[in-house]
Amino acid sequence: MSLDPRPRRIVLPGITDLPASAPGMTIGLFGGSFNPPHDGHKLVSQQVLKRLGLDAIWWLVTPGNPLKDHGELAPLAERVEAARRMIHLPNVFVTGFEAAHGFRYTFDTLNFLRQTMPSRHFVWIMGADSLASFHKWDRWRDIANLMPLVVYARPGASKKALFSPAATALARFRYDELDAPLLPYADPPAWIFLTGLMSALSSTQIRAGLRQNGSE
Repeated sequence: MSLDPRPRRIVLPGITDLPASAPGMTIGLFGGSFNPPHDGHKLVSQQVLKRLGLDAIWWLVTPGNPLKDHGELAPLAERVEAARRMIHLPNVFVTGFEAAHGFRYTFDTLNFLRQTMPSRHFVWIMGADSLASFHKWDRWRDIANLMPLVVYARPGASKKALFSPAATALARFRYDELDAPLLPYADPPAWIFLTGLMSALSSTQIRAGLRQNGSE
């Protein structure tokens, strides 16, 4: 008997519900473990909202990234609530809805949203460090063909990202930063690399600091 590789579905009222939306809205999808959420996540959200003129950003708190170690992963409900406490922006909403569907991979999440909400204009948001390893993601080319991508600069990662296999393969579909407001309406593949204010914070470093302080 083979085991189902998908994680079990977890439905938590108020945690795994999708935010409200309306036809025609432009919505940024910002996925991650948010373990823990920090001001770097907030900075990216503020900049992308402003530069693209989005109606909203949804933080998609993942049950667990298949490419990362889950040994220090806090429970989903704790991460969602922590993100909601720290993000005081009226156009940013936090949800753990992927858990309710048993989604493990970004393609499954984005494909579901495109299929169930075809009248919304979604863009996928990721940091430059994610673009650098994007070619390792499951069905990364299909992700690029699902919706426009917004890549935000991160300290020490920009050069590597812009010369990565995925950036090279998608080079002819890159938008100029000045055309950022057009991106939500672009036919994919389409992507943009945004430079500007950056934060050196990372969830990994924060957890490491907490471990060190706890051992002293």
